[in-house]
Amino acid sequence: MEHSKLAEEFTQNVERTHWHDAALWFVREKRDRLAKGVVEWERLRELASQIKTHTMANLDSYLTKFETNAKRRGIQVHWAKNADEHNRIVLQILNLHRAKKVVKSKSMLTEECGLNPFLEESGIEVVDTDLGERIVQFRKEPPSHIVLPAIHLKKEDVGKTFEKFLNTEEGNSDPTYLTKAARAHLKEKFLGADAGITGVNFGICETGGVVVCTNEGNADLGATLPKLHIASMGIEKLIPRVKDLAVFTRLLARSATGQPITSYTSFYQGARNGCELHVVIVDNGRSAMLGSNEFHNVLNCIRCGACMNTCPVFRRSGGFSYGATIPGPIGSTLEPFKDLKKHSSLPYACTLCASCSNICPIKINLHEQLYLHRQNVVKAGLMDKKKERALNFAGWIFKHPKIFDLMGKSTRKIMPLLPRKILYSKTNLWGKYKEMPQIPKNSFKELYIKRQKGKK
Repeated sequence: MEHSKLAEEFTQNVERTHWHDAALWFVREKRDRLAKGVVEWERLRELASQIKTHTMANLDSYLTKFETNAKRRGIQVHWAKNADEHNRIVLQILNLHRAKKVVKSKSMLTEECGLNPFLEESGIEVVDTDLGERIVQFRKEPPSHIVLPAIHLKKEDVGKTFEKFLNTEEGNSDPTYLTKAARAHLKEKFLGADAGITGVNFGICETGGVVVCTNEGNADLGATLPKLHIASMGIEKLIPRVKDLAVFTRLLARSATGQPITSYTSFYQGARNGCELHVVIVDNGRSAMLGSNEFHNVLNCIRCGACMNTCPVFRRSGGFSYGATIPGPIGSTLEPFKDLKKHSSLPYACTLCASCSNICPIKINLHEQLYLHRQNVVKAGLMDKKKERALNFAGWIFKHPKIFDLMGKSTRKIMPLLPRKILYSKTNLWGKYKEMPQIPKNSFKELYIKRQKGKK
């Protein structure tokens, strides 16, 4: 379904639209305050961009180096060319250890691969242990945001969900009470788990270790209490050296949630005695994107979610309106590259205001890439025919200034006289949710000419 139609469903609840917008803008403002407190902020952004661009340009050698150093530390490395291979590898590892209960921390890669339902079909219990992820898992919903997965829900929604699944007090939506209930529930899951699955924020080629950044500590419990730890990592997560990590950790938390650093920045440099650590390295279309002249730098993304927090479209339409694992500006760039026909509406879920590019800690030119995707949609003949005809007509008008002026004058005279029923008919999509702006008596061009004549 098109983004505009799904967004229309979200915006039917006007109150939710407003508080969703306000909640994300609050996070954006926190980011701004923290960024301004770092004098070298722009230098860090530039350095991070250079490091990621260098790494992606030499990814083949860095992947080999990471694997070599990881194996030296006793880490078992697996390679998956797509989502199916990733899921089969994870299942195979779990079956070898007869693991039937898995605790999993937040991982957009495993969401992308559809790991949870795949394992559940094989009789394995998978519990998402990030609080927001567990809430949406109870509700059988995907995350609506890559950092704030339950941002589309109010505390009352969470209270009702916990009433149903955790038998909490009816009508009690106190956040502290609900958090304690979730903690008690998840404690049992951690203690009874046969394996833990995490994502990876950064893979360090120099050491072969992986780094996971969280605020709740759930990834650490999942990675250390069971004897088996499986880490799923996209090929784009690599950075060359340990010292490079300092650049990204200073940018990541400030950009994501407006805090100086994540509560837990955990290094996994090898398996503990009597335990196993497996790293599954996944391509799933990333190599194709790396080979693209136009879109390769999207792989520099560190999944902070800042572009979503600032995007006026995302804030008002919600994450589910994108119909993609990763929503917002970054998702609107990633998904059309993978399947332009399916996601042809996403490049238009954008005002081209460039706020996403300006706030991106890695300086990805997201708005320019979305504009390029629009051109690809047109070239592929996937644009809505009504919109295509309207744009062609508008383009023709702009090429003929005299006709443009004439139509402007006619509209300014006729539109104020039209009855409201005609002005706000089905043909006027603008008027479906908004009042038409007041029609000025003169155009800017007329006022400018008049002013210039007055100067002479």
